[in-house]
Amino acid sequence: MIKKILIGLGVLVIILGAAFFYLNNRGRTLSPPGNVELTAGNLTASITYNRPSVRGRLIFGTKEAGALQPYGQYWRLGANESTEITLNHDVKFNGEALKAGTYRVYAIPGPDTFEIIVNTELGKWGAFEPNHDLDILHTTVPVQKLTSSVEQYTIRMEPLETGILIIFEWSDTQFGIPITTP
Repeated sequence: MIKKILIGLGVLVIILGAAFFYLNNRGRTLSPPGNVELTAGNLTASITYNRPSVRGRLIFGTKEAGALQPYGQYWRLGANESTEITLNHDVKFNGEALKAGTYRVYAIPGPDTFEIIVNTELGKWGAFEPNHDLDILHTTVPVQKLTSSVEQYTIRMEPLETGILIIFEWSDTQFGIPITTP
């Protein structure tokens, strides 16, 4: 009798462990990790982020329209963990001075512009808003509407004459942030 109880408990532990593992990693398969890095001249920029897909949803828009990411609300620039950028030199980040280092980057989307914020809080789950007291840079970039939809959120980089252009694309939305050496 005790043997049957122990076997039953063992099976229950295995089932609960498998369920926990599945639920904990399901979001990662829906939004796999991404990493982009580019060296242009003596400047190297790298970004770690997670790549959600559109999957038939309205991504950017009003809350009333049911947008996944409503205008005017915090967005972690990806999914899962917060998006982080590492820069090996002091730069101008969309024209604003930023020291070399690793930072959390997030946005406040709008229909015509996105406010981009750089923050010193690292290693946090991205769904939770950062400590805004640790914001060190606010800048605004214009949004371009794409003619064809980008299914999976993508960050890519292109070299500039004096730095790097970071391009963010998802659904029908694209914006860029120039990072240049002073």
